Amino acid sequence: MISVDEIQAHCLKKEKTTQEFPFDESTLVYKVLGKIFALCPLEAWEQGSPSVTLKCDPDYAEELRHTHDAIQPGFHSNKKHWNTIYLKNGGFHPEFLLKLIDHSYDMVVKNMSKKLSSQLKSTS
Repeated sequence: MISVDEIQAHCLKKEKTTQEFPFDESTLVYKVLGKIFALCPLEAWEQGSPSVTLKCDPDYAEELRHTHDAIQPGFHSNKKHWNTIYLKNGGFHPEFLLKLIDHSYDMVVKNMSKKLSSQLKSTS
């Protein structure tokens, strides 16, 4: 299973990404130019229930939910555009999760205003 440190390292490699705790002291949030693309509830990780919530294309989100029981509509987020991936029993390869993080980042960048997105050199 992937670790929260591996998720952190992958997210922070992405251009213009920051990590913050905007909601509370246990929900680690990754943003690109101020726009959220990943949330990690650290308290749940510590309690043995690791998950990450990621933005997703609505059609792809539905496909993922139908093919993976451990991928559910986003917890405390827009159910159409966000998925929560429960990692404990999901059997996900780390590469698969990293691709979902990349997809989330790309979705956020794709939907940015031209003014914001112009601050990025590339979107991947």
